[in-house]
Amino acid sequence: MRKLRNIIQIDEEKCTGCGQCILDCAEGALQLVDGKAKLVGEIFCDGLGACLSGCPTGALQVIQREADDFDEKAVEDLLRSQGRELPPTGQQPQHSHHEHGHHGHHGHEHGHGHHHGLAAAPQPALACGCPGSAAMSLAPGAAPATASGLAASQLGHWPIKLQLLNPQAPFLKNADLLLLADCAGASLPDLHGRLLRGRAIALACPKLDDAQAHIDKLAQVLATAQPRSLTTVIMEVPCCRGLEYIAQQALAKAGVQPQLGSLVVARDGRVLESHLPWE
Repeated sequence: MRKLRNIIQIDEEKCTGCGQCILDCAEGALQLVDGKAKLVGEIFCDGLGACLSGCPTGALQVIQREADDFDEKAVEDLLRSQGRELPPTGQQPQHSHHEHGHHGHHGHEHGHGHHHGLAAAPQPALACGCPGSAAMSLAPGAAPATASGLAASQLGHWPIKLQLLNPQAPFLKNADLLLLADCAGASLPDLHGRLLRGRAIALACPKLDDAQAHIDKLAQVLATAQPRSLTTVIMEVPCCRGLEYIAQQALAKAGVQPQLGSLVVARDGRVLESHLPWE
């Protein structure tokens, strides 16, 4: 039934596609579509505005207009379809940002959950046949160089772009996996010495790339390789927060529970936040 009520309105001109509102919406009413936040259905929005405070550009507001009634049963069905846990009766859904964001990584140290909904099927070769996409392990330098010498590369495998990774590659199995924003790799001056040695890496851009394609591919990697940890490495800029959303959705789809970590890099190369599962 339609009636006059509070509901979210999104200004697409102001929306940067950072995905923070999606993390903050406990009902799953918002999704990224073509790089913009969209309300997936009026029945999923309770109109309380929990998603407003995290928006860095003020693109969201609560307005009054005629809309379909909020439907709690439909929300439960939606959350189940997204692989998210339902709250106990009488409680509001917990925001997934706290489950898979900066403060949630210690909660999964008990190990891996059983994956469901994704079969670890053989991964076909990429249609392009590009030799640059062939999987291989690399031999990193024995140790970082001293200040007087050249630094040795600590990159342990190829390829490194998320979309080019083969989920069955041996370097991904039970690995400490870094989901690294493209810009963060260029901005962090000691990336190799601080993060890369002995770890696997997957590069992606949450702003310019296809977010759903990244969710699907990362879910395949997680379900097949069962990495022991997943750490997002992002920039301080709002649009980079979309990588956390990609990680959250992929974890839910894969049904696994690796240890979680995060690292936030400033544009001048400083580390603003660091929560690493191996520290």
